[in-house]
Amino acid sequence: MAFFSTALAVGVPALAPERPVTWPKRTRHKLANGLEVVLAEAHSIPKFHGELVFRSGNAAALHRGPGLAELTASVVRTGTSKRASRQIEEDLRRIGADLSSSAGADSSAIAFAGLAEFSEQLLSAVNELARNASFPEPEFERERRQKLEEVKLERTSPGFLASERLRKVLFGAHPYGTVSASEAQVAAYKRDDLVQTYREFYTPENALLVMVGDFEPSAMLVNIEKVFGAWQGGKPQVPQPAAAANPRGRRVYLVDVPGAVQAQILVGCHAITRKHPDWLKLGLTNSLYGGAFNSRLVMNIREDKGYTYSPRSGVHPMRQGGYFSISAAVRNEVVAASLTEMFYEMDKLRALAVPASEFADAQNYVSGMFSMGLATQSGLLSQLGTVALNELPDDYLETYRDKVRAMTPDDLQATARKYFDSANMQIVVVGDRRQTEEQARLFGDAEIYDAQGNSLR
Repeated sequence: MAFFSTALAVGVPALAPERPVTWPKRTRHKLANGLEVVLAEAHSIPKFHGELVFRSGNAAALHRGPGLAELTASVVRTGTSKRASRQIEEDLRRIGADLSSSAGADSSAIAFAGLAEFSEQLLSAVNELARNASFPEPEFERERRQKLEEVKLERTSPGFLASERLRKVLFGAHPYGTVSASEAQVAAYKRDDLVQTYREFYTPENALLVMVGDFEPSAMLVNIEKVFGAWQGGKPQVPQPAAAANPRGRRVYLVDVPGAVQAQILVGCHAITRKHPDWLKLGLTNSLYGGAFNSRLVMNIREDKGYTYSPRSGVHPMRQGGYFSISAAVRNEVVAASLTEMFYEMDKLRALAVPASEFADAQNYVSGMFSMGLATQSGLLSQLGTVALNELPDDYLETYRDKVRAMTPDDLQATARKYFDSANMQIVVVGDRRQTEEQARLFGDAEIYDAQGNSLR
């Protein structure tokens, strides 16, 4: 205790000057078949990380079924026309490599990492999965059964139920309004649904290959041409999506979970994509409001009020739009009090200038987190992929910290007024209706649903 008191008396040392970043050499290239390639040298360890990304995900496959791109990515990994799943695993172990496949709303990807000396063998495995996945019937059935269990489990998660309802409210009939399939939809999927999705999405003209690691770019390009050069396929034809919903005025959506001992709150409104000129300003504003551990929201409803352990706000960019959200899991009896403080901090940020010292802390946090994200091969890979997929300026990473430093408290206040749309926030509360409905209705007219998404009176 004496040591702790002494440490407090001494105070926290001042931050050291921000270190300059030595940016790795980067190479961009496009193969004749349309495959885009981004390479970056990073020689700290004799490894490399990569990702083959396809610019189509669950949203583009929704006309066939919810979550279909995700299920397709799961089964892609389980076999090819040349090798069964077990053989793929053994071959990867032999060269000390890792490989995985996944999909989200706007993209599907094959991620990989391994020793630089075995790069050609690993790239050949990636190429094989991208071009010759065989979708074995037993593997498809296993993945489908697993997905069925996941869908059932989702219905017991307050966080999922809140996210599902908010996305439906904000985006409506647009593909972003659907976050998961129902049990009946998963049960109805056929192997051919996955094969058709694979053939349309997994093509070179729809793909981006990003690699970071211990290699010489010109030599790696020779390998890439050798491995992927004969691959053929155009861009997929995707139906024009429905327009997103545009809810006006505050409204409450209560998902009834009888007997729940706490409530999940999720509040949100439309926001912007990463390509928008205000993206960096919104990121800084969110950090100060609720996106960092020392943010105003955390200091208020966690540290001061003790309503919740982990309040959080975030900006969620997607290709055709985005949204801002505020979340917290709270005790049933403080739902109204928590919402009051969320809106208080939001409106305060919109109305009053941020003190210079607090603004500087937010700048340091955002700039520091950005720098930390570049410290590893996988972190740099993620940043380079973000730049390429979102068609951001070539100097986006190099100028990021300078642009953050150039912002002012006035920029932050203007951004809060523009994007923290307090008057039109949509409010989702997942919990026991008997204990939360009266509190929730203080903030707007309410619609009531059960955990399956059915409307209740």
